[in-house]
Amino acid sequence: MSGGQPRITLLAGGVGGAKLAVGLAAVCAPDQLTVIGNVADDQEFHGLWVSPDIDTLTYSLAGLIDREKGWGLANESHRVLDGLARLGRDTWMYLGDQDLATHIYRTELRRQGLRPSAIAQSIAQGLGVTTNLLLPTDDRLQTRVKTEAGWLAFQEYFVREQCRPEVLDIRIDGLAEARPTPEALAAIEQADLLLIAPSNPVVSIGPILDIPGMRRAVERSRARRIAVSPLIGGRTVKGPADRMLVAAGFACSNLGVADGYAGLIDGLVIDAQDDDDATALAERGLAVKTTRTLMRDAADKARLAREVLAFAGQPQPQDEALSCP
Repeated sequence: MSGGQPRITLLAGGVGGAKLAVGLAAVCAPDQLTVIGNVADDQEFHGLWVSPDIDTLTYSLAGLIDREKGWGLANESHRVLDGLARLGRDTWMYLGDQDLATHIYRTELRRQGLRPSAIAQSIAQGLGVTTNLLLPTDDRLQTRVKTEAGWLAFQEYFVREQCRPEVLDIRIDGLAEARPTPEALAAIEQADLLLIAPSNPVVSIGPILDIPGMRRAVERSRARRIAVSPLIGGRTVKGPADRMLVAAGFACSNLGVADGYAGLIDGLVIDAQDDDDATALAERGLAVKTTRTLMRDAADKARLAREVLAFAGQPQPQDEALSCP
């Protein structure tokens, strides 16, 4: 415990992960919460290094996110992209003018040899984020999606193709050479509560866990380990997690989510629409919490965060209840 308060580490990626991070940040002290974000969908555009999941987390925690889209900055313009389009360049990856400033800054510091972790923290601090935001690795990872047209970078599949092609296979390039950051390992090892956000288990959480050493750290953690399912009624609210679960060999259900996290979680939070799954999940040895997991606004985010923390803090034999102020 830090100052008598539980140390909470959240693994997160995408919009769902950012929403729960914001909810937790609203109900917990800044020094309680650490968020480890996904970097496997990073890609270079127009000579600039773009880190979509980390930026979504950063902008969300800073209160600057475009709430309508769930990503990018609010009150954005796109004059640079308009200019690039006039010059015949592809502009399917939406990068607003303010957003480009982030990518210019990141790319400049990367070329100077700074650790990507230090750059991410510098951007977060510059935007007023008080939550500890970490990268799982400083090495380059790249999610690839196999379709009938061949292998695509994740952003090509997700943004350019709008998730339309059938997913035949998924791989993460660079995993064998990647090393976890010491900060991420420490955040997992020192956590009193380890949470997995309602993010895509395959391409948002999987690339974090599959970095050599990370999965073992979660398996060995003495923290309570709770995941929030990204599925509602057997489908995702947004994004291709349901199809990707199937492509990865798991059922498109909360049972499939549980199988994907086998050995890594003690409990699963599911939506009230999926209450019928609770018995089967409990038979697998998981504690189960049923509630409304859809986060439409700030009140929903804070409510779900409180409910997750209360669920994790249910008294256990010789355990200390976890709670946030």
